Amino acid sequence: MEENLKNNNLKDNTKEIVALIRSNLSLQEKRERLNDYHENDIAEILPLLTVDERKRLYQLLGLERTSEIFSYLEEDVGTYLEELSTERAADIIETMDSDDAIDALEELEDDHREEIISLINQEAKEDIDLISSFDDDEIGSRMTTNYVVIEKTLTIRQAMKELISQAAKNDNISTIYVVDHHGVFYGAIGLHDLIIARDYEDLESLVITSYPYVYADEQVEECIEYLRGYSEDSIPVLDRKKTLLGIITSQDIVEVVDEEMSEDYAKLAGLSEEEDLHEPLKASIKKRMPWLLVLLVLSLGVSTVVGLFEPVIAQLTLVVSFQSLILGMSGNVGTQSLGVTIRVLTNEDLDSKSKRQLVFKEVRIGLLNGFLLGILTFLFIGIYILVFKHYSPLFAFAVSGCIGLALVVAMGISSFMGTTIPIGLKKMGMDPAVASGPLITTINDLSSVITYYGLAWILLLNTLNLAG
Repeated sequence: MEENLKNNNLKDNTKEIVALIRSNLSLQEKRERLNDYHENDIAEILPLLTVDERKRLYQLLGLERTSEIFSYLEEDVGTYLEELSTERAADIIETMDSDDAIDALEELEDDHREEIISLINQEAKEDIDLISSFDDDEIGSRMTTNYVVIEKTLTIRQAMKELISQAAKNDNISTIYVVDHHGVFYGAIGLHDLIIARDYEDLESLVITSYPYVYADEQVEECIEYLRGYSEDSIPVLDRKKTLLGIITSQDIVEVVDEEMSEDYAKLAGLSEEEDLHEPLKASIKKRMPWLLVLLVLSLGVSTVVGLFEPVIAQLTLVVSFQSLILGMSGNVGTQSLGVTIRVLTNEDLDSKSKRQLVFKEVRIGLLNGFLLGILTFLFIGIYILVFKHYSPLFAFAVSGCIGLALVVAMGISSFMGTTIPIGLKKMGMDPAVASGPLITTINDLSSVITYYGLAWILLLNTLNLAG
């Protein structure tokens, strides 16, 4: 309900903004009314405008606000920049935060990109070069140079003057970062603490010297849990000499977490990275085919095992009808255990004892869930076979009992596999998210088939001598 309300508000804002831009109001009136709308809302309506309308909107809003709107665009930034003169595009890139500027530049053709870069000022160029020097999977590629920094030797009054001076071009001012005269990170001061401080106080007494930080060359995936553990509006990014290079904001952290979760979901499907709607068909096929070939070979192994139980199937054809139930439920349980395990394995501090506890817990959960579902299966399938298939009560509930027992065993094995396989792959230095999903699915199918038909052969044919 709340989500629908938000969506409706966004749609209403979209219509209002478009109508305002196309109205006959004076430029001053339009400018004043546009100030009532968030930059993200204005960014949403750009695709609805013509090229001329967008150009008039940029002139109306001014350079700084236009650059903020461009920062909210998730796609087509390059298209909009191409509509502008090179000089105007360079002005917008120069005004944007360096990390957003890099994202925008990456959407441009090489020649146009170089042309724009040649026109921006030296400071912006250095910031872009700094962030571009890091690989996409390193924290440094996600940082921004939009922050306030002061030296620890300043007085309270000098620090306030420096804050006011830097706030003119930096809007991340909630936390003020402190360095020594070599630029080495010393700590951080909250904006509130600096504002209420007295002139006679020592600036160093306000500094939190144990403030958390990350290194620019650290892998994004390895830092996620650490970053999520702090509720700060930003975290400093340092080089290995502890020199302050930039910050990663809370918004950046949210985006990083979202990207990594999307990537892990893709990996669980056997993909090396997340696909999008614009990826070429050939690239998508090339990405998926290797895993599909591996799974084809493994699936042939499952089919071979099923063939070994042909005598059971020939004498108890009814049990084939419930094979998909066993395979499906064991697969679901394995996927649940896998998801929990992948999530837990992101914690690098997890010791062997904790891993054993995780395995034991997941197996217990699988067995207990299997036991409850096994009882329901025993009752409902037994009644179904008795009433609708017209078999004797002994045969009906013997078959349903075998199915229920197979479900308990298969779900317990699946929980065990869903936990131990990713842990084992992690220990071998492999990415558990990439290989675990497809591998566990096939292994669970194999173990479930052996469990189901093995129990049918032992209990129904050899013990009870049932056939039908």
